[in-house]
Amino acid sequence: MRDLATLANLAEILGAIIVIGGVVFAVIQIRLFRRQRLEAAAIEVIRSWQSPGFTRAFTVIQKLPDGISGAKLRAHCPDCESMAMTIGNTFESFGVMVYRRIVPLAVVDELLGGATVVLWRKLAVWVDELRKEQSRETVYEWFQWLAERLQEQASSNKLEGAHVKHRDWKP
Repeated sequence: MRDLATLANLAEILGAIIVIGGVVFAVIQIRLFRRQRLEAAAIEVIRSWQSPGFTRAFTVIQKLPDGISGAKLRAHCPDCESMAMTIGNTFESFGVMVYRRIVPLAVVDELLGGATVVLWRKLAVWVDELRKEQSRETVYEWFQWLAERLQEQASSNKLEGAHVKHRDWKP
């Protein structure tokens, strides 16, 4: 009987070890999955702003004066309003992804933080006019939200470039 009791105890211990091992494995897999998801989201952010249409829109819009009106935007070039919409739609998507925690704010900040804030400054008046024209406060709401969060982030951090901030980084 003692041998049977000993075997039962060993089986319980082995079962507990297997369960604990399974939980540890599951936690590791969940962490890996989350990291892969974040990396995939970051890659998607990069892809969307590396398109020729976005690049052209970015190049033109960044050269405009801050707070450009809709009339001046349309007068600047025939495609400028379409380019502004490309910028707005792209950053609208980024804003939603950050809010939903699909992409961390830090990733967008590192990739496009300064550009987001600058482009919002350029287009804020135009967006406000669109909101009034359409009687919808939600026009490019996530673009504005993202720019404001990034501006807050910038004002709470030192504004130094990665080349300075991480100059001592080693692989």
